[in-house]
Amino acid sequence: MTRTTNSEGWNLEALGTTPAARKIASQQIVHGLTLADDFTWLRDPKWQDVFRDTSILQPEIRTYLEAENAYTEKAFTPHEALKKKLIAEMRGRIKEDDSSVPSRDGPYAYFSRYREGGQHPLVCREPSGGGGAEVLLDGDELAKGKAYFSLGSASHSPDHRLMAWASDDKGSELYSVRVREIATGKDREDLVTDTGGGIVWLNDGSGFYYVKLDAEHRPSRIYLHRLGKNTADDVLIYEEQDKGFFASIGKLQADRFAVISTGDHDTSEIRLLDLNDPSARPRLIEPRTTGLRYEVEHHPSFNGEEVLIVLTNADGAEDFKIASVPLANPARANWRDLIPHSAGTLILDCSIFKNWLTRLERHEGLPRIVVREIASGEEHTIAFKEEAYSLGSSTGFEFDTDNLRFNYSSMTTPTEVWDYDMRTRGRVMRKRQEVPSGHNPADYVTRRIFAKAKDGAMVPISLLHHVNTKIDGTAPCLLYGYGSYGISMPASFSTSRLSLVDRGFVYAIAHIRGGTDKGWRWYLDGKMEKKENTFTDFIACGEHLITEKFAAPDRIVAQGGSAGGLLMGAVANLRPDLFAGIIAEVPFVDVINTMLDGSLPLTPPEWPEWGNPATDKAVLERMLRYSPYDNVRPQAYPAMLVLAGLTDPRVTYWEPAKWVAKLRAYNTGTQPVFLKTNMDAGHGGAAGRFDRLDEVALAYVFAIVTAGANTSS
Repeated sequence: MTRTTNSEGWNLEALGTTPAARKIASQQIVHGLTLADDFTWLRDPKWQDVFRDTSILQPEIRTYLEAENAYTEKAFTPHEALKKKLIAEMRGRIKEDDSSVPSRDGPYAYFSRYREGGQHPLVCREPSGGGGAEVLLDGDELAKGKAYFSLGSASHSPDHRLMAWASDDKGSELYSVRVREIATGKDREDLVTDTGGGIVWLNDGSGFYYVKLDAEHRPSRIYLHRLGKNTADDVLIYEEQDKGFFASIGKLQADRFAVISTGDHDTSEIRLLDLNDPSARPRLIEPRTTGLRYEVEHHPSFNGEEVLIVLTNADGAEDFKIASVPLANPARANWRDLIPHSAGTLILDCSIFKNWLTRLERHEGLPRIVVREIASGEEHTIAFKEEAYSLGSSTGFEFDTDNLRFNYSSMTTPTEVWDYDMRTRGRVMRKRQEVPSGHNPADYVTRRIFAKAKDGAMVPISLLHHVNTKIDGTAPCLLYGYGSYGISMPASFSTSRLSLVDRGFVYAIAHIRGGTDKGWRWYLDGKMEKKENTFTDFIACGEHLITEKFAAPDRIVAQGGSAGGLLMGAVANLRPDLFAGIIAEVPFVDVINTMLDGSLPLTPPEWPEWGNPATDKAVLERMLRYSPYDNVRPQAYPAMLVLAGLTDPRVTYWEPAKWVAKLRAYNTGTQPVFLKTNMDAGHGGAAGRFDRLDEVALAYVFAIVTAGANTSS
């Protein structure tokens, strides 16, 4: 493998003068502390309007972002051949005319597929008894002429005559809902705008429930739209008054009820709506109590009784338990344990069928599915033997079925979709992910190792490398991390990352605290006053990879996005010497300014996760210790690639823009800092499946060049 130094790889002298945002001093005083900020002007005062019309972005801000984009493009131009090769490789591993496994709902089975060369999915169905498929929605056709297009949820009416579908053409997650007549392929006049995208039909098909976003971009109101009626006459069913609680609408498996879920990161509250009654009002299950989380499913005859099945952390069930309660009197006082709490075994999800109850749980860091027969209470487990793998299940549309569909993959095994007969315990593989250009799992090695954290905790690391890669302390490494909101990072299959692994990289996932990879306590030990564990865990993982010779000391590139971008910013400040480069995608880095501003879409619901610096000086002081933007200081930073989206409502574009501007002002080193803002997209980047490869390839070019890997391979 040819070693190339960073400075040679990026040819910094040829780039000329780096962009520089002008400084305009501003400050605010909070709890007696002065917070200075020279780049607050990069926030457009009409940012909410920019989400709807990007052309109104203030000219000076646009000029700066475009200058940064031009600088990044110029830097990557010498590596355009590598980027194109990466895109070709990644596209070659995608089955272009791929389709999902059909899911039966009475007379039809619904599925999605792609056409050869298509960017967007086609929503389809076929007769359950066999016959030709029909296209209900053509994502490619709907996307024509749009710089950005995302087809959101698509929900057929109970009588299978209509399809309600949602789309976003800005990347700002403001979805419009339309209703298509399946027989004619034409949309009705019904049009609902500014929704969260979720749709639940009344059982008689006369209308549907949806979530409306308020002026601050928060999903707070549930409406009922009756077909053929003016949307101005839509009935307000529920309005959430607490700005810290978001509302959503869903449907329970047994088909009778819709569920209105409200909550933040600590607390939840559930209401039911009878889908058989268009005049129904929401029925509260259990009033919100700070720290109480619960979800429900309905069973019309659970051992002869109509009940709700409750997944909850009530009564100290830190890793959750499952209870049952009579539908007639569902208050918490009547919840009775069905699956008791078992410390260290985290129940992730619970599904209900006529004769079965299944749960997805994580035990000793690995997922498994447990199947319980309702009548007998007998249980059995579906588990796998690889050191690290990903497992998930889906219920489909039908309640009265013995079939459970689950998917399995590992870092070496492509995704497999299985139908599992819960009664016979037989299984049939319905699909295995095809890799058209070829994939031999035997060519790769996946392992699970543990790094010792600063306080002695053992942090899992999932590893993938080529069988021919020498584990002798010379390999480049990409170390990925997230570590927030209790979200775990699955050790799943990815065709894209093979382009790094085939070039000698060790690909590592750090299962750091802040996620639930080792149970709910693992999450609690990485939030609020313990948030800094997330950062020191990641650093410990990087050090361990070097010690165990999985990575060369000067060839580790770190990567994380969104809250994982906060991680990237924090470790860049704490240990810039540990990383050759850092890839920060839509990074949440301006922590204090964002958490002080209750007008931003996500800020109030985030306070239980991070704390509220506006009301608590101790929280402010804690955040001042780790907020990436506030801790940029004169030191030599590693090479950085920062990606942003102009219409991102989750991590607003000015956070990464301000951060890069400040890094430029303070960086005493010689390594480059690149900012690339997608001017036509939001938090998720490009929506088209092939357009997205361009962004992945950009990140991988950065990793390859920065780590000094062989750019000619």
